[in-house]
Amino acid sequence: MNTTEPTGAAEAPVLVGIAGGSGSGKSSLARALRTALGASQVACLSHDAYYRDRAALPAAARAGLDYDVPEAFDQDLFLAHLTALRAGVAIRPPHYSFETHCRVGDGEPVEPRPVVLVDGILLLWDPAVRAALDLSIFLDAPERVRLQRRVSRDISERGRTTASVLAQFDATVRRAHAAYVEPTRALANLVLGNVGRLEPLAEIASALILDRLARRAARTRVGAA
Repeated sequence: MNTTEPTGAAEAPVLVGIAGGSGSGKSSLARALRTALGASQVACLSHDAYYRDRAALPAAARAGLDYDVPEAFDQDLFLAHLTALRAGVAIRPPHYSFETHCRVGDGEPVEPRPVVLVDGILLLWDPAVRAALDLSIFLDAPERVRLQRRVSRDISERGRTTASVLAQFDATVRRAHAAYVEPTRALANLVLGNVGRLEPLAEIASALILDRLARRAARTRVGAA
C-alpha cells in the first residue's frame, strides 16, 4: 500500500477536502492555506495522483479515454491512503504522468501532520471519502474562468496545446462537471466563490480549520481529564 511506520502523532490529523471543478483554484487554495497555517503543520495530497495506471494500453487508446469520470480513479488505493493518514501512518502516493497517463513510480511521502489538505475535482462524489473527511470545501467558479485557468495550467505544466485542452473540455470536461462535480457542491460544509482574490477565501477557510483543530484539542483535554 506504500505506507511507512506510524509517526507517533498524539492526535489524528484533521482531513480537509477541497473540491470544485477543473480550474476552480483548488491547488492554489491548498498552497495559500499551507502558508497561512504553517508549512510544518500542513500536508497536502492530490486526488489527481490516483488516476488509474493505463500503461497496458497503447498511447492512442490512453489518449482517447475519459479522465473526468469517477471510474478513472483508483479509489481503493486512495481510500486506503486516507485511512492510513488518519491512523498516523505516512503514505507514498503514486506519481502520475499526465503526458502519458501512466504511473511513473511513487511520489514524495505525505506525513499525517495536524492538517492534511486533500484536493480533487471528484473528491466529494464518493460517500466513503466524504465520511473520511473532517471538513469539506467546494470552490465555485464560472465555466469561462475555469476554462481560462485550465488552458493556462495544462499548457505550462502538462505539455498540452490550446487546441487539445479545448477539445477535451468540449468532449468530456463540461459534461462531467454537470454530472459529477456540480452535484457535490451541496454536499460541502463550505462553498466559496473563487472569481477574484484568493486571500479572503484562504482567510475564511483557515479560520474554520483552526476552529476544528481547537474543538478537537478541547475534546482531547476533556477525555484526558
